[in-house]
Amino acid sequence: MSFFSNFQTDKCPGPINGNPINGLNEKVCVQAQRVFDACIKQGQSEGIVLNITDPVPANPTYPLTFISARSVSSVGTVAAFQIDRLPDRANCARVQATVDIPVEVVYTDANGVEGKANSVVTVNEDVILFVPQPSVMPYEVQAIVSAVSPEGSFNAENNTFTVDMCITVILKIIINVDLLLPSYGYCVIPPAQEYTQEVCAGFFELPLYPQGNTNCGCGNNCNNNCK
Repeated sequence: MSFFSNFQTDKCPGPINGNPINGLNEKVCVQAQRVFDACIKQGQSEGIVLNITDPVPANPTYPLTFISARSVSSVGTVAAFQIDRLPDRANCARVQATVDIPVEVVYTDANGVEGKANSVVTVNEDVILFVPQPSVMPYEVQAIVSAVSPEGSFNAENNTFTVDMCITVILKIIINVDLLLPSYGYCVIPPAQEYTQEVCAGFFELPLYPQGNTNCGCGNNCNNNCK
């Protein structure tokens, strides 16, 4: 069982039926990451040069043939950011940030051996976001990222790859806070449902012995009259 496998209780996540206030019994303090603002930017970048490090297996035989490249983490590294508040828009600011996206490159070497190596894609963001006023607890700029490249070429002169890449960056203004929230109490955790391939499904449901009438329906004259 799980929360979403016909587990019948009002003490688990899911849609609310009836009055949403029914069952609220306390206010709880929850340590959470509050998102004050966020925006998403998606696009295709062409001609990105990937410098590779830490190849596996080590010491591949050059030249290499590109197979694919993909981000290996959903969290980007905000290497630097600058906040410039806009005088004509209250609490809004220009946010400039440099975001590093960790990438894994898959290739085959000159001997046909498949390998992989690490790389980093750097993107520059320049957006307008709501930025809270200064407080004891500082805000942070967080980047959620995704990048994928289905095609690219190898540069034998410097052992790099040149790729076209589809990149998604979500910038968030966050602060770790203690939030006061209404609560329905603790969740009831359902018992786990073990996965099986059910090899014997349908077989164990059969009766142990044949059911119903064991003769052909003609009484004592079966041998003579039943055809």
